Amino acid sequence: MGHRYAKDVHLKESNWWNTGNYKKLGSLGCYQYGGDLQSYLQKKGHLKPHKALRLALDIARGMNYLHECKPDPIIHLDLRPKNILLDRGNQLKVAGFGLLQITKVSPDKAKLAQPDAKIHRTSLYMAPEVYKDEIFDRSADAFSFGLILYEVCLSICPCLFGFQMIEGVPAFHPKAPEDASKMICLEGLRPSFRSKSKSYPPDVKELIEGCWDPDPVVRPTFSEIIIRLDKTYAKTIRQGWWKDNFKLPWYVFLTNSIL
Repeated sequence: MGHRYAKDVHLKESNWWNTGNYKKLGSLGCYQYGGDLQSYLQKKGHLKPHKALRLALDIARGMNYLHECKPDPIIHLDLRPKNILLDRGNQLKVAGFGLLQITKVSPDKAKLAQPDAKIHRTSLYMAPEVYKDEIFDRSADAFSFGLILYEVCLSICPCLFGFQMIEGVPAFHPKAPEDASKMICLEGLRPSFRSKSKSYPPDVKELIEGCWDPDPVVRPTFSEIIIRLDKTYAKTIRQGWWKDNFKLPWYVFLTNSIL
């Protein structure tokens, strides 16, 4: 049975997951209605915090569903904005999983069956252990999610006068993906945060840093990510975080006068 945040999949005899047959059957139609997350961010630009966090929750729930599949979890390995689709109800759906062959080395760990796969060493969102053709587990997807969350919420872009705050810009933009991948996976670098983000609680930055930690053991599971995002989302809605940090002069004057 399918899930509201992830497309249905079939298990092939070769022991890896494939979604190709669904494109032939036309089941991608309803998910392509709003395009992919990359196009959505480029079109919408700045997102209000509560909107961005809701999108992040959609992704996390879809990934948690895949990771909790029985008897074997589904490791995506290609989680990126292009593989996250918007449906008619404006919810995000995780797609594009199961297109890489992997070899299980234990119940919860695996390696790429074809290290020279097309995506290898060119995906900006790939975890270091996958890039280096090492053994990986589900935490590799959490690493990818951290980069996506950064891109949706807190990314900055170099410009003529320093750095400009722009949501939807990939890490280390405008460098080529393969160069950015080297910086992330081989040099251990991470993209910069805004010096002071007035839009988001500090919880978001802490979650991103946990997700893209070089040590897979440190990274949170998607069930933990959901809990943390839920709390942050509720706090943002309840406290009107962006309103508290973007008060107009007349609002500040009126408030001080009353007090």
